[in-house]
Amino acid sequence: MSLSFLLQIETVGEESIGVADISLWEILKGSEEFGNEGIGLSGWGIIILLSLMLGYTIFVFVERFLALRKANKEERGFIAKIREYITDGKIDTAKDYCSRSDAPSARMIEKGISRLGRPIEVISASIENAAKLEILRLEQRLSFLATAAGAAPMIGFLGTTVGMVGVFIDLQNAASLDIDVIAPGIMTAMITTVAGLVVGIIAYVGYNFLVARIGNVVYQMENDALEFMDILQQPGK
Repeated sequence: MSLSFLLQIETVGEESIGVADISLWEILKGSEEFGNEGIGLSGWGIIILLSLMLGYTIFVFVERFLALRKANKEERGFIAKIREYITDGKIDTAKDYCSRSDAPSARMIEKGISRLGRPIEVISASIENAAKLEILRLEQRLSFLATAAGAAPMIGFLGTTVGMVGVFIDLQNAASLDIDVIAPGIMTAMITTVAGLVVGIIAYVGYNFLVARIGNVVYQMENDALEFMDILQQPGK
């Protein structure tokens, strides 16, 4: 990846030219074309912070994606088997069947089965509480993605401000206006802004994608809970 900047003008006689093709890594570390000036210590600090944020964002997304994909894999005919076991009076078998599944719905239904024999309101409240715990488990670390989606661009804009302040300080201390004087501050401003926006966009898209997946799991849990309560309210149950 390379970026082209009009950062150096070479004069030969009356001719002037000049576009220098500089790689992004050279910009970050500071190349000879910029007088060995990089994006500066403050810029590096912001870049490192955003890099750590990006790494953890990717980790959270992958970990939650795998967990939600696993949660979506409910055994086909799960409620039908629960209905059959309860109808036949095989309560312990129904509980064992739920315990062998890793689906949130199975753990929720298992809690309801363990309350059989109590008033229907107690069973319903038990299922509802178990569902809330399962949803909290599904939403683990999602708050970080939401925070990163908003904070990363702001951190990038902080780098923009720091870079521009550096430009004015350098101009004030410089004897003459020179591109080598303002280049480091401008690079700090632009690179940190881009980095912050990239991290923010990735976190925002990842967060909304995972929220949609959680919505599918919650819908399945609600449907299973309703069907389970219908089983309990059938005549003779």
